[in-house]
Amino acid sequence: MAFGPPLVIGEEFAHLEGVESIHIYGSWASRYDGTTGPTPYDVGVLVIGTPNRDAVYDAARRSQERLGREVNVTQRTTEQWESASDDFSQQLRASPMVDVPYPSRDAEKEQGQ
Repeated sequence: MAFGPPLVIGEEFAHLEGVESIHIYGSWASRYDGTTGPTPYDVGVLVIGTPNRDAVYDAARRSQERLGREVNVTQRTTEQWESASDDFSQQLRASPMVDVPYPSRDAEKEQGQ
């Protein structure tokens, strides 16, 4: 559980189209960041972009099965995330988040360099 979620979530979400970025937030991200507290019972995942919702929830279900922890997904379009006009987005921006390696996005960035 300590280092598995970014790897597992990155693998399970790897083939989704329309994803700009993926982040882990909430208690897992806080513990990873060094904040003390109880062991997280779930993993909050923020998906930025416009992927197919059913595919996102399928990836979350597979991640949940592999991690043995509930995986809760929140989706925001790039525009929603950049404007952060809702309270939840503002709260996330002010809290610890862990970037999830996302192979197809990372490969595109490397090709663009």
